[in-house]
Amino acid sequence: MNQTDPLLQPFQLKHLKLKNRILSTSHEPSYAEEAKPKLRYQLYQEEKAKGGVALTMFGGSANIAPDSPAAFGQIYVGDDSIIPYFQQMAERIHRHGAALMCQITHMGRRTYWDTENWLPTIAPSCVREPAHRSFPKEMELADIKRVVKAYGAAARRCKEGGLDGVEIESYGHLFDSFWTPLVNRRVDEYGGSLDNRMRFSLEVLAEIRQQVGDDFIVGIRMSGDESVEGGLTFADCTEIARRLVATGMLDFINVVKGYIATDEALSHVIPNMGTPSAPHLSLAAALREEIDIPLFHAARIADVATARHAVGVGIVDMVGMTRAHMADPYIVAKIERGEENQIRPCVGMGYCIDRIYIGREALCIHNPATGREETMPHIIPETSGQPRRVVVVGAGPGGLEAARVCAERGHRVTLFEANREPGGQVQIAARAPRRQEIIGIIGWLYQQIKRLGVNVRLNHYAQAADVLAEQPEVVIIATGGLPNTEFLSSGADLVTSSWDILSGYVKPASQVLFFDDHGNYEGYSCVEFLAENGAQVELVTPDRMVAQEIGGTSYPAYLKTFYDRGVTLTLNHRLSRVSRQGNKLVAALFNEYNKTTVERVVDQVVVEHGTLPVADLYFELKDGSSNWGEVDIEALIAGRPQTLINNPVGTYQLFRIGDAVSSRNIHAAIYDALRLCKDL
Repeated sequence: MNQTDPLLQPFQLKHLKLKNRILSTSHEPSYAEEAKPKLRYQLYQEEKAKGGVALTMFGGSANIAPDSPAAFGQIYVGDDSIIPYFQQMAERIHRHGAALMCQITHMGRRTYWDTENWLPTIAPSCVREPAHRSFPKEMELADIKRVVKAYGAAARRCKEGGLDGVEIESYGHLFDSFWTPLVNRRVDEYGGSLDNRMRFSLEVLAEIRQQVGDDFIVGIRMSGDESVEGGLTFADCTEIARRLVATGMLDFINVVKGYIATDEALSHVIPNMGTPSAPHLSLAAALREEIDIPLFHAARIADVATARHAVGVGIVDMVGMTRAHMADPYIVAKIERGEENQIRPCVGMGYCIDRIYIGREALCIHNPATGREETMPHIIPETSGQPRRVVVVGAGPGGLEAARVCAERGHRVTLFEANREPGGQVQIAARAPRRQEIIGIIGWLYQQIKRLGVNVRLNHYAQAADVLAEQPEVVIIATGGLPNTEFLSSGADLVTSSWDILSGYVKPASQVLFFDDHGNYEGYSCVEFLAENGAQVELVTPDRMVAQEIGGTSYPAYLKTFYDRGVTLTLNHRLSRVSRQGNKLVAALFNEYNKTTVERVVDQVVVEHGTLPVADLYFELKDGSSNWGEVDIEALIAGRPQTLINNPVGTYQLFRIGDAVSSRNIHAAIYDALRLCKDL
């Protein structure tokens, strides 16, 4: 199979032999420290190399100059202090037979002026970028000459750092902003005709080649169609690609589709759940017919079958499975071993990239080891001690992960679940059409615990006697939570929860007030469900903006539905009480800014305000535990085993995780389980 699988065939890129056809494309996880790829950054990339990827690109938009400040935690390659860190990373990646490249850029107008050196952003013309809101300085000739030199110097640092190549970021940043009429309105030799608009990029390529020579790999990641009125068309982009290839200075093109100056546009360039698989592969296929150069592509290619098709039919030479490698860095190794069914799936939730857009680091929604390689294992080692009897109560994502990790450690695990199927709240969330794919989290975890021989007892509401009958040495309570309506001063019995709606337990009414105090997927998925099922919905939030916790690649899809379906958006109001008025409900909304209350008369009030822990069983078992349920927080953070003994006569350790502790999310529940159980 390995000899015929298209994904496992080597590829010759100039002088570099790549061992297979899978790469992880450039992205910025915001793991840099002092704008350097230090240990956390290096270990994250090394794990993919261990897992067999042929090429990992990093430094998603690594900045080359002082007036290109970081917008989302990027690396800085504008001086030679970066070289030793590149050398460290190159040594780590090369030892596993993988290649590595860095993506370099000048952000141009796509960043902030009021940070780092407080320099104005720059662009070919003074055209504001909506997403980052700066009014750029129109570049003077001195700026152009300076930036051209900076590109060359950055590429030279990549070469001296032992990297195998460099990729120029060329969609939405400075390099390509000279190409597009949307940004370039110049009347000098850098504006007007395509010859003039390409002048800057050709000067950059020439400078890079002058500084790195002909034996270093140089590629470009560019849009094949900006797909926006007045922007570059496919024909335009194809002609630009032809001219770049004709220079002989370029070794590959990594093609994307779209325009990223607004969040709505970006959401199509980086598509998430609820969108088709590989939506831009046809564009790559069309470009393949027009140019003769190695072609790379990545955009929601999350499964092996789609990747294999893209390479097998000759659309691309190298296929990017970037977010898929955040979910499972061992994709290639599992393909090679014939274990494709063991690959932890990317469910397209966008938790990784969307965290970047709200100022946090990238994390996978259901692989908490990603980005935490220094402390969290991707591959769970067996215990060096005696196997223990472990009881887990609750088969949501946290409970399933606890059972999986304990079983991988070699412990004897019994898992109780009150419902007839595993999944907990994920089963409810996945009933929203846009979020159906997240059930893959549960499917993978359940497959793993069955493979590992966990004793699963579904449809069994565990009580203390059931747990104690197993004579456990460790008990983990993962019973989750229930919708919280206790924030209301009155009328909690009159409201409906988002769970009730999505589960089908309660049907949507005609006129609905939806109160969301979460700002995340939980509420917005339910509002979308209500609107698409014919309800007239008013979405009320106490926040000053909608979807406050949903990142830039995900919230536009919800807003599109809301506007299409006529959802009314009401900000800065908090639901305080609900009362009955005949067959209607009266919702009182308080505005804390002007201290006024307004009322709405509706058929149904639906609320999303997180959950309250279901912890009765935990408290019943607490007195019989050796630790009285206490977690040694310092040991947990440091990655040490839990050894607290508060009750010498206790016969088992007792812990609770996930929403059984407090209302959080899927990642928190799984991370709770991993860092607790990896040391049992």
